[in-house]
Amino acid sequence: MDFGDILNQWEGASKAKPQKKQPQVSHKKANAPTKEEREAAKQGYTWEQIMEQDSKKHMNPMDIWLNRHGTVDKDKISEEARRNEKFSNVDYLRSMNPEAVIDLHQLTREEAWTKLQYFVNDCYNRKLKKILIVHGKGIHSAGSDPVLGPMVRLFIEQDKRLGISGHPDRNHGGSGATWVIIKEKQRN
Repeated sequence: MDFGDILNQWEGASKAKPQKKQPQVSHKKANAPTKEEREAAKQGYTWEQIMEQDSKKHMNPMDIWLNRHGTVDKDKISEEARRNEKFSNVDYLRSMNPEAVIDLHQLTREEAWTKLQYFVNDCYNRKLKKILIVHGKGIHSAGSDPVLGPMVRLFIEQDKRLGISGHPDRNHGGSGATWVIIKEKQRN
C-alpha cells in the first residue's frame, strides 16, 4: 500500500456519512434515593425533613464550609489540645476564676440541697470546670452550729461528678464559700 492508497482511504472515510451518536444512557433509576436519603429513611425521616432540621441549626459558616469540603480544622484541634492540657493542670484549675456561682443564703437545708443538685447538673451538662458555692459562715443560723457549710461539704463528697474543692481568698468569700472542680464528663 502506497501513500496514494492511504489518501484515497482517508478521503473515502471523510466522505462517508457520519454515524449518529447514540444518546448517553444513565443506568441509574430515575429519582433513585441517594445515600443520605436512604439513611434518613432508615431513621424514619424524609430527606426534606432532614434538610429542614439542618436549615434551622445555627452553625458557624466556617464549620459549614469545612464540613462540606471534608476539611479538618487544625487550629480548632490544637486549641482544644491546649485547653485540655490547661484543664489537666490542677494548679491552673485552682487559680482560675469560677465559671458559675450559686448563692444558698436564706435557704433551708432541703431547699439548698435541691437547688444545688439542679445547679451542678446544669454546670456538668454545660461542661464547666470550676464553680463557686456561696453558703455563708453560719453566723445567722437558728442553732449554734452552721447548717449550709457542712451540707455543702457532704454534697460534694457524695456527688461523683465533683472533684477537689477549697475555699477562696477573703475577698471572694473566704470560709463562707466553697469552690469545686467538676470532673470531666465521661463518654459512653
